[in-house]
Amino acid sequence: MSLTIALAQTNFRVGDIAANIKHLAAAAILARDEHHADLVVFPELCIIGYPAEDLLLRADFITAANNAIYQLADEVEGIALVVGFPELADGKLYNSAVVLHQGVMVAKYRKQALPNYGVFDEQRYFAAGDRPCVFEFNGVFIGLTICEDVWRAGIIEATREAGAEILLTLNASPYQSGKSQLRESVICQQVKTAGLPLVYVNQVGGQDELVFDGASFVADAQGKIIYRAREFAEDIGVVNFVGGHPIAAACAQLYADVASEYQALTLGIKDYVAKNGFQGALLGLSGGIDSALVLALAVDALGADKVEAVLMPSRYTQAMSNEDAVLEAQALGVKYHVIPIEPAVAAFTGMLADVFAGSGKDTTEENIQARCRGTVLMAISNKQGKLLLTTGNKSEMSVGYATLYGDMAGGFAPIKDVPKLLVYQLAKYRNSLALVIPERVIIRAPSAELAADQKDEDSLPPYEVLDPILERYVEGDQTAEAIIAAGFRPEDVARAISLVDRNEYKRRQSPPGIKITSRAFGRDRRYPITSGYRGI
Repeated sequence: MSLTIALAQTNFRVGDIAANIKHLAAAAILARDEHHADLVVFPELCIIGYPAEDLLLRADFITAANNAIYQLADEVEGIALVVGFPELADGKLYNSAVVLHQGVMVAKYRKQALPNYGVFDEQRYFAAGDRPCVFEFNGVFIGLTICEDVWRAGIIEATREAGAEILLTLNASPYQSGKSQLRESVICQQVKTAGLPLVYVNQVGGQDELVFDGASFVADAQGKIIYRAREFAEDIGVVNFVGGHPIAAACAQLYADVASEYQALTLGIKDYVAKNGFQGALLGLSGGIDSALVLALAVDALGADKVEAVLMPSRYTQAMSNEDAVLEAQALGVKYHVIPIEPAVAAFTGMLADVFAGSGKDTTEENIQARCRGTVLMAISNKQGKLLLTTGNKSEMSVGYATLYGDMAGGFAPIKDVPKLLVYQLAKYRNSLALVIPERVIIRAPSAELAADQKDEDSLPPYEVLDPILERYVEGDQTAEAIIAAGFRPEDVARAISLVDRNEYKRRQSPPGIKITSRAFGRDRRYPITSGYRGI
């Protein structure tokens, strides 16, 4: 028997059930008419988008999602659809998949393995299924699974023992660096062990701080990838099965690490702006490496006509910073403004002169400068309906090297999960495509330029030292003793850990940002603000 299966790697908007149904129906008709597919597989919970978070606790939302299944079944004929939805049954909510064909529900499966780690909270919302699902279609016995099911030992085998000849798995597996390779390695080993070909369909697109990378694939019973969809783009691919065996098709190449991180950040910006209805984006352009990278990402995501840059020099801004910021804006073709902040700084310091009398200058005066810039940027954002992008990186967010209501002011933080050393790698990668960031921006010592001759290393260990310590402490949960034993100086470790522990209150007030590492601040790492715990 032959069977043509379409993998509909699609991008949905969480909560927009009507638009999602329309998108599903259009993709199914395309798979039927242009790709001549017999059956099309969509991602996990595609009716509502993933993750819907506490929308799943709303009875009206769940009712609408369940009703939408019947609407979709009536709208599309001539092809079978495998669709993910939140199934309400007997007072319980399940993360389910349903097979629709000719207006009839052919089969239904309830996800058994509910992840509850990292960014996942599925046990908060769903009850777990307890049995495999196998259905017959065109003379072939097909098994269903959902995402985490195929990472856990035993579920694929149980589905095979229930009679499955082909396995379909619906997924919403978010991106992190190296995840595509890990995903394929783990799942292909599971497939090889079970001896069952697998069709893996993953969601694509940005959803708040998460990015879904797609990279859907088909593996044969020996665990070999015989088809792969593109990363970071919607795609409909088809694979023919003859006698239960997949016929090799084109395999898109996976991006290398830095390139994939750049693509993830770009897609995250693009979808956050589009799905939230902004007219474009703007940012403060300082002439430093962080804002240069964010400008390039924004232009690549949205187009130069949708991005504006604002240069806000102060008395401490070096001439080369202004020059480089202008060169960056010109190289990328964006509109830019030059708005000096000295009048605003003078007004604030004059207003506060009596209160500050008798006190020496400290970081307070530095923060006033940053907050003047934040006010300017937020005013332009409000007036133009453009999203204000902040430019702080993960190293700064970790240790609190940022000003609340100043450079942290904004709506979205694209490089919030990008360590400083990776910022440089991403900048060099972007320049390898076309030179848009001046070389001296990359090679000069980083500085906030809030005081005379200021350098980041005046306040922090060198990033070559700081970033590996932060990775071990923030992402690896290593103790200070373990980090010191790995060869780092005790004073550097103590300084870094102390800053991380003390600055949770700042991170909690920062805008959302795109997750690309194994553990990002936000959904991924949830520490109390008020806490007696200290890592050092």
